Amino acid sequence: MNENKKGLFTMDDGKNLFVTFALVSSLFFLWGVCNGMIDVMDKHFQTELGLSKAQSAWVQFAHYLGYFLMSLPAGFLASRFGYKWGIIAGLLLVAVGGFWFLPATHFNALARAGSLSPTTAFVGYLVGVCAIAAGLTFLETVANPYTTVLGPTQFAATRINMAQSCNGVGWIFGPIIGGMFFYSKDAAGNSTGNETLYIPYVIVSVVVLVLAVVFFFAYIPDIKTEDDYHLDDATPGVSHSIWKHPHFVMAVAAQFFYVAAQAGIFSFFINYMTSETPALPKSVTSDLLKSWFETSKTGVLGLSDKGAANLASVGFFCFLIGRITGSAMLKKFSAHKILGLYGVINVVACLLIFLKLGWLSVACVFLSYFFMSIMFPTIFALGIFGLGARAKKAAAAIVMAIMGGAILPKLMGYVADKYDMSRGFIVPLFCFAFVAFYGFSWPKLSGAKGLHEVKTSGGH
Repeated sequence: MNENKKGLFTMDDGKNLFVTFALVSSLFFLWGVCNGMIDVMDKHFQTELGLSKAQSAWVQFAHYLGYFLMSLPAGFLASRFGYKWGIIAGLLLVAVGGFWFLPATHFNALARAGSLSPTTAFVGYLVGVCAIAAGLTFLETVANPYTTVLGPTQFAATRINMAQSCNGVGWIFGPIIGGMFFYSKDAAGNSTGNETLYIPYVIVSVVVLVLAVVFFFAYIPDIKTEDDYHLDDATPGVSHSIWKHPHFVMAVAAQFFYVAAQAGIFSFFINYMTSETPALPKSVTSDLLKSWFETSKTGVLGLSDKGAANLASVGFFCFLIGRITGSAMLKKFSAHKILGLYGVINVVACLLIFLKLGWLSVACVFLSYFFMSIMFPTIFALGIFGLGARAKKAAAAIVMAIMGGAILPKLMGYVADKYDMSRGFIVPLFCFAFVAFYGFSWPKLSGAKGLHEVKTSGGH
């Protein structure tokens, strides 16, 4: 174990940065919880405000709008003041967004009393969602590339996937917490979700304020990455723009489509499980899991919204297992090959869901979680490969690309509204096809054999 840590986290000067890595990895858990709660929020607003699937996707739009608006400022701040202050700034922004849910809940109470329109109340919640996402943007822009430099370059993809495994753990707890508060009911069976929705966000705010203090006093060195493409060379009259490097440009596009697929599948998971799963036998119910099931107007037993929200945690457990096993595979195989293979498998999984093949299609939803697991961090590591000090700016652009999660889920929701939820999976199918293309094309785009071969074949 100690040898493994030494190999992964020991710098050329002999310093072991495992403790720093562990502390930064806690941030991945934090935004996993926040994102997991967001992913089960859509159905709540569909039920409470009578929104269509496409309309409820404004939640994702607000969430990823925060990323889009703040990614470049986050990259600038990290480049100007270092990783440490980028992290602290992000934590403070998350705290502001979490506390905003207190007045947002008050707006909702006014709307229920008829003193405020439901649309205004909904917008109030979206402001909080956007503010939290703005803070998470700082954390992701800093933490993702930072994990890649906390040790030898050849293990960059392994470290970022290990850290993202903490993100996977957070995503398991997020839907459970969200289901507990968003779909809660009183003794009479009436929904109390609107009154309790703010509670987990206020708790998150308190936690991140504590973390901000911890990071203020912690050892967070500002490490310069290896400049394989000589972007930092001061050659008069020569442009060293990161946008001249195809492996980075295509990484931005690949991240756009990956996050689009991820956001669509995660946000409409409850809709799929409550509308597309085959009828369940009465024997599956029990007093312990009674709230997980409900009988439809036609007398068919199926999953309730709360049950599907809890089941989303099973999906995120598959996601976590994918991260853990993927991290191990990335130590033995080139990152771009694993990315391409997983992309192809998810294309097939989405096709089987689209074809409505009963329980096989349901299983493929969980399969898609497993094979999505390594995509975001691996695209990140491949995209910033060899960019030297400009990796921070490149990271900001890649984070900015997750605006795909704001746009394409609305298209997926539109298809689902027009046809059904299964047909909506045609949208992530094409997204995964592009991710697979990027993975298999990366050696040609970068001029490198793989992350195990850390030197490129020449400048661009």
